[in-house]
This record gives sequence, structure tokens and C-alpha cells, in this order.
Amino acid sequence: MKYKQTILLIYFSILITCNVKEESSELETLPNIVLIYTDDQGYNDLGVYGSPDILTPNLDQLAQEGMRFTNFYVAQAVCSASRAALLTGTYPNRIGIHGALDHSSRHGLNPEEVTIAKMLKPKGYQTAIFGKWHLGHYPEFLPTNHGFDEFFGIPYSNDMWPYHPETKDYYPPLPLYENEKVVDTLHTDQSMLTTWLTERAISFIEKNREKPFFLYLPHPMPHVPLFVSEKFEGKSERGLYGDVIMELDWSVGEIVKSIREKGLEENTLIIFLSDNGPWLSYSLHAGSAYPLKEGKGTSWDGGVKVPAIFKWPGKIPAQSVQKHPAMNIDILPTIAAVTGAGLPENHIDGMEITSMWKNTASKSPQEAYFIYYNRNDLQAVLMDEWKLVLPHSYRSLKEGQSPREDGMPLKYEMRELSKPELYHIAKDQSESTNVIEDYPDIYQKMLDLAEHARKDLGDALTEKEGVNLRKPGTID
Repeated sequence: MKYKQTILLIYFSILITCNVKEESSELETLPNIVLIYTDDQGYNDLGVYGSPDILTPNLDQLAQEGMRFTNFYVAQAVCSASRAALLTGTYPNRIGIHGALDHSSRHGLNPEEVTIAKMLKPKGYQTAIFGKWHLGHYPEFLPTNHGFDEFFGIPYSNDMWPYHPETKDYYPPLPLYENEKVVDTLHTDQSMLTTWLTERAISFIEKNREKPFFLYLPHPMPHVPLFVSEKFEGKSERGLYGDVIMELDWSVGEIVKSIREKGLEENTLIIFLSDNGPWLSYSLHAGSAYPLKEGKGTSWDGGVKVPAIFKWPGKIPAQSVQKHPAMNIDILPTIAAVTGAGLPENHIDGMEITSMWKNTASKSPQEAYFIYYNRNDLQAVLMDEWKLVLPHSYRSLKEGQSPREDGMPLKYEMRELSKPELYHIAKDQSESTNVIEDYPDIYQKMLDLAEHARKDLGDALTEKEGVNLRKPGTID
């Protein structure tokens, strides 16, 4: 009897040891994920994307060592909606996130939605966000209730404070959070914000070097008001805005250096992109979308097409350029694919795009992408090399205004697009030549896709409600 018990004990010991080794081996091979998201950075604001007067050596090197997308889109050209799309892999209007939430918003990202962080937790990932959240400031909506172990940063945009040039009496002091607690308020100076967030990111990497980690670094800059530390003040040929971009480039370089020094480079996927295009009304305090049309707050490419760089040694070919369209909704399912994480049970809209990394001739598995704005207005459809812009109103700078360098905005006016327009984006980056009369079959196919989206997601412009919408979280 004792002999049998000894044999069983040895058997179970071996079994447990094997399971522990298997789990340990999996944790060692799971890739680290670093996702850097800048705010209002223009398509033309990096050297590798053609900037003539802003030096970005670290981001240029990141692109040299990985893949640069030339037609990467965000789901909406505005802060909260873009972030909801990125973190959930879902069109933001499907989950009730529109525009830019502020201190008066009584809703946020529904805790039932699955973020990248929440998706990765069952795989053993350590998760952190350092920077701008902007998906609800009440406790139930904060990052620590959406899968993040750590949060240090601000709950909404850095201009939502008492020093806003146009609405000084509207905003309360801008809080700085440590997890769920307000630990300080940002008064008149944000000059150390980029440095603080970079230092937190490096500390997180050091602390979790032996574990798989997901680091989300959504920088509040270069959203106005612009601030830069002394180490980059006056360094750029592009004034204060260029200084800010140079400091963000430094931040990327510091993070890459930290990863390399800890021997983690081969097992780390780094993704860099902006949340939308430049806020053009701030003129000399704004970025450039050249050669794209318009900027933030519009569904023209200047608003929704952003710089996007992916680096993963051995998995993503160095010095590669991907010209086919993809969107930020595709990042969550792509991370799921490379980590083996389970996709959310709720319907998501993104699809994994690892095939686009492996072969620059490969296209997104998406038949089309849909660009919404405002409350729930379908304004454009992307299909491979084509973009159909649907009738809608949009803002554009009033003519005859001189650029300003004092941080005060210029004035917008509303313009009306009364008829649909079709653009061949592959040959017409500036959306300057409407070819709708020349390609009736393309136009009809994209119109059919738009109608399908209207039934699914709704469209306030055509009074379609949508049948597959989910509600945001609300405190009421």
C-alpha cells in the first residue's frame, strides 16, 4: 500500500513540475507589447513621413528597423472615440463613445467592454497606462477597472483646465492620477509631463523584465497647450511645436534603449501611431498633415490618416513599407493573434493584420472601413485604394487668417459637401480629384457597403438607428 502511495506521489509531483515548467516557458515566450499613442500629431510631423524641419531620429530609426504604414487610419478624428477604437477593436460609435469626454461627462467606456489590457491579463501580462486616458473619469471608468494594473496620468485632454484660452471659467483644475487617486493637479506648467511619463514607462519595463508586459503610453502631447522641458526648449526649426515633437521622439528613443539594454528587444512588439491628425486652428502650435486634406475633426485624410510604425525584430521585416489601408480597430485582434489571447465575447470590428507584416503585397482582410464622426454620422468609406466621401458638413479654417504663435486658435467655418465624391487614394493623396463619374461600378459597390454599415451601426445623417449598437457605461 505504501509503495503504491509513493508511486502516485512521484507521478503527481512530475505532473505538477511539468505543468509549472510549461507555464513558465509560455510566459518567457509571450511577446511584450509597447503601444505609444501621441495626441494630434500630424502625418507630416516625422522625418520618415517627410517633415522638412523637425528632427525625429529615433522614430526614423524605428521605421528603419520595422514597417511603416503609409495608409493607416483611425476610426474617428477625435480623442475619446479614437482611443475607444484602439483599445477595444470596435468602432467607437458601436459602443457609444463619441467626441471628446470631459469633466462634465457622466458616461465612459462600459466596464463590460474588453480592452487590450483586460484581454491580456488571463495570459499573465503585467499592464500599465502612463498618459492620457480620456474614456471616463468616474472611478468605474478609470483604467484600473479596464484591465490595467497601473495608471499614472490625466483623465482627459490637457487643455481641459482653467487656463483654456476660450473657456477659462468652464474647466476645474486638471487632476493628475495615480491609479484611482488624484495625487496632484497640473497648474500652469506641464513642461515635465513627457519626461515623467517616460520615466514611469522605463521603471515599469525594469520592474517587469522577467514577465510579459503590456505598456500603453498615450502621450498628452502635442495636443495644445504645448509644453516642453528645458532639454528640448528652442531645439527645433519649427518653434515650440517642433520642440515638443523632438521630446516625444526622445521619449521613444529612451524606451527602445531600455528594452534593448534589458535584452528584451527580440521579444518586444513596438507600435507607434497618433490618435488623429493635427488641430489646424492652432496654426503654428499645430502639426502638418501635408499632403493630406484638412485635419483633426474631419473625415478627410488629414484628420483620419496617421503615421504608424510597427517594429518586432524577426517578425516584421526591417525597412519595409506597407501601402495598403489598415485601421486602429485592427490592433486588438492583431495583438490577440500574436499572444494567443482569447478575443472578446462581444462583437468587435477589427481583424488581425499580421499577414500585412509578412508581405507588403498583402491587404487587410477587411472588405471596407467606415469612418464616422459627430454623434453617429457615416461620412466616408474606405475600400482598398478607394475612398468614398458621403454628403456631410465639416469644419475648415476661414480664409484670410494669419498664422498665430501665441497659442490662440484661428476661426473655423462650416462647409457643406452636398454630393458624394470618390477618390483614388493610391494616386490622389490630397483628395483633390473626384472620379465618381469615371468609376460607376466602384461607386455602387462602396455605396452598398455604406448601406450595410448604416443598418448595422446606424447613421444620423440618413436617420438610420442601427441594430447592433451597445451602450456606454453611465453613472446614472
